[in-house]
Amino acid sequence: MPNTKYIFVTGGVTSSLGKGIISASLAKLLQARGFKTTIQKFDPYINVDPGTLNPYEHGECYVTDDGAETDLDLGHYERFLNVATTQANNVTTGRIYQSVIEKERRGEFLGKTVQVVPHITNEIKERIQLLGQTGEYDVVITEIGGTVGDIESLPYIEAVRQLRWELGEHNGLVIHLTLIPFLSAAGELKTKPTQHSVKTLMQSGINADVLVCRTEHELSEELRHKLALFCNVKREAVIQSIDAPTIYDVPILMQEERLDEVVLDKLALPKDQTLNLSQWSDFLGRLKNPKSTVNIGLIGKYVELQDSYKSILEAFIHAGAQNEVKVKVHSIHSEYIEASTIEKKIAHLDGVLVAPGFGSRGVEGKIDAIQYARENNIPFLGICLGMQMAVIEFARNVLGLKEANSSEMDEQTPHPVISIMEEQKAVIDKGGTMRLGAWKCSISEGTIASNVYKTSEIMERHRHRYEFNDTYKKQLTEAGMVTSGLNPDTGLVEIIEISNHPWFVGVQYHPEYKSTVVNPHPLFVAFIAASKKHSLKKNA
Repeated sequence: MPNTKYIFVTGGVTSSLGKGIISASLAKLLQARGFKTTIQKFDPYINVDPGTLNPYEHGECYVTDDGAETDLDLGHYERFLNVATTQANNVTTGRIYQSVIEKERRGEFLGKTVQVVPHITNEIKERIQLLGQTGEYDVVITEIGGTVGDIESLPYIEAVRQLRWELGEHNGLVIHLTLIPFLSAAGELKTKPTQHSVKTLMQSGINADVLVCRTEHELSEELRHKLALFCNVKREAVIQSIDAPTIYDVPILMQEERLDEVVLDKLALPKDQTLNLSQWSDFLGRLKNPKSTVNIGLIGKYVELQDSYKSILEAFIHAGAQNEVKVKVHSIHSEYIEASTIEKKIAHLDGVLVAPGFGSRGVEGKIDAIQYARENNIPFLGICLGMQMAVIEFARNVLGLKEANSSEMDEQTPHPVISIMEEQKAVIDKGGTMRLGAWKCSISEGTIASNVYKTSEIMERHRHRYEFNDTYKKQLTEAGMVTSGLNPDTGLVEIIEISNHPWFVGVQYHPEYKSTVVNPHPLFVAFIAASKKHSLKKNA
């Protein structure tokens, strides 16, 4: 009998119901009972990874320590569990097919016809069990992307069907997340979409063990009984997932619904461990009882879709709770920032964050916003492209290099203060070829960064092709820009500051990826603290 237990989370009726949050919440409850738990996401699209996907289409591309470009749900997994994920935690159909085709080319199938069943499904089953076979985890939760009935999801559903049979009783279970819509005209909740969704799952050979029902209204006892009867699950396995004020309320709501107890019973795991959610409850207490508000401008080019900057927004929540303030985020599209309107857009803010991104669209607006924040002593944090724009702004307006730019935006610029990294010059393929994953950074003493991190060396996650051009380092530092963080091996500038500004920091890496409920990222905590101080001074 395998030591690791497997939980599969599927979705029905509609997408975006929150399979990732339910998976992360259940994992949090199991972790709080002492079980070593991890979560993985299997996505049915054919892209090898989300690295080449437009943020408008897929939301944020999340990056792990080992350099994997992954689905944004892995960010939720890390934020809830405070445990790092890896390449193995996110698998796409593209990666599955790529692996099978490579095996076929090597002759591993001995001349057999390669088919979806058994070759693709076997590959999926192998990937599902990869983390479980390490011996590190008691429970592995696998979230299956998409909805039941989607053509592209069929191989995953079939793989789950086979694997449940192979694992045997008490070693695997299926949680089906579905929607109970409320029809205002009729004034009632309707179960029929859920019945059809469960029926579709059953036609694929899978009986759901637990039904988690997304709803805007409380489910009555009568309705729960009806769902249990028609969906072939036990009454206690019908779990209500009512709309919550924040995603961080969901673990508490799932505990109240006894989801963890139902799961432990079905997996024949002990329930005698005390559930310890004290740190989580402390965080929620601070989050829901702020003592003041700070207004932060999030300046980017993908602000129409909140998921494009998901990790940044969540890092603000963590840092706000740590500082006992509510962080009110004002999303400002950099493409529409102009000199004539900039004061109206930014003057009232307590802090400005210029977000990451790629390409030339909207960069001049970012540069104008940075200039305003620098000249008016507004706390500033620039991330990746935001840091690079801060260097360009300083070169143009302090050094007087009016045509300074990044070679990404203008290959002919006479002053490429940001230029393509040497190892990137020969790269042709765009997927998975950027500087990715965790890299070291040495921090200079007596700097803002040193005060923030309180250590001389850090590891932070990267995703970029362009870098600070060392040719201009002497000029920039003599004019007042401090290069406070350097990669100890390559000399790459990782952190810049401005010496005569209350709090002005730009970082080449992505600190937002490492912020969790238990460990809010120190850079965000310090930025919000500086913004809070600016707000108090401004309103004194």
